[in-house]
Amino acid sequence: MSNAIESGASANVFLNRKPVCADRALSKLETQIVELEERVEAALAEMETIPAGPPAKPEAVKIWGVPFSRLTLGQTLQHVDRLIAARQPGYFITANLNYNMLTAQHPPLRQVNDDAAFIVCDGMPMVWRSRWTNRPLPERVAGSELIYALTQWSAHKNRRIYFLGGAPGVAQAAADKLSARYPGLIVAGVHSPPFRPLSEQEHADLIEQIRSAEPDIVYVAMGQPKGELWIAENYRAIGAPVCVQIGASFDFVAGGVARAPRWLQRAGLEWCYRMLQEPRRLARRYWHNGMFLLKALSQESCGTNR
Repeated sequence: MSNAIESGASANVFLNRKPVCADRALSKLETQIVELEERVEAALAEMETIPAGPPAKPEAVKIWGVPFSRLTLGQTLQHVDRLIAARQPGYFITANLNYNMLTAQHPPLRQVNDDAAFIVCDGMPMVWRSRWTNRPLPERVAGSELIYALTQWSAHKNRRIYFLGGAPGVAQAAADKLSARYPGLIVAGVHSPPFRPLSEQEHADLIEQIRSAEPDIVYVAMGQPKGELWIAENYRAIGAPVCVQIGASFDFVAGGVARAPRWLQRAGLEWCYRMLQEPRRLARRYWHNGMFLLKALSQESCGTNR
């Protein structure tokens, strides 16, 4: 109970804080979102008739143990549409370098990856590494962009989205902001579970709550790898055609936190920008990510990494 109270207090501070140079940061964020929305509109214009039956898995390339699907942002949205049309429970994964590292450290994630409908690449190191193969990844599909793109796409197509996870108040704030930006959005539900293990009854009630809301898409914000493991364990019971762990994207949307400038994103240095924003939370994680990357490259140079 105390955890929930503390989390709620910190969430209120987060939601109400006024960052330095906030107006300029929000202006940059707005520019990035508008550019993204133009790409989504282009993808909608190119949308083909959805074929009948469950979609086949997209072609993938395995980078450091994770099979990344060779999809652009537009192709990701179209593939989500096919999953929804098939009306079978499923999920996909957005994987960054940290998720690559976690997959190497936690063998159960390998089965989670194999069972996913597809995995999009949210990290420039993997995009660059794929270019050494005959199946390069076309681009990075960032989770912080995907939440806007997929919500815009869903509003256009009258899809129902359920917001699950995050600190108290953050998921609701994200849902409210996205609803205001995309008026056709249907919010199937919003729920932020307490930051403690749920009892069996609480877990059963949560699953029933989501299932009865009949969402087409469930956004899950539980952190890595907790979110992916939770989805893999529960997606069949939930019954939604699409579940996806979206990491800190609720925070990005709710707090209006600007992403790194485009040139830093293309240079693969967005991690540095984010670490400067949240050094106490991210410095240790990025240190371990860097060590994993160096080890993977070293093993490949010796022919020992697959």
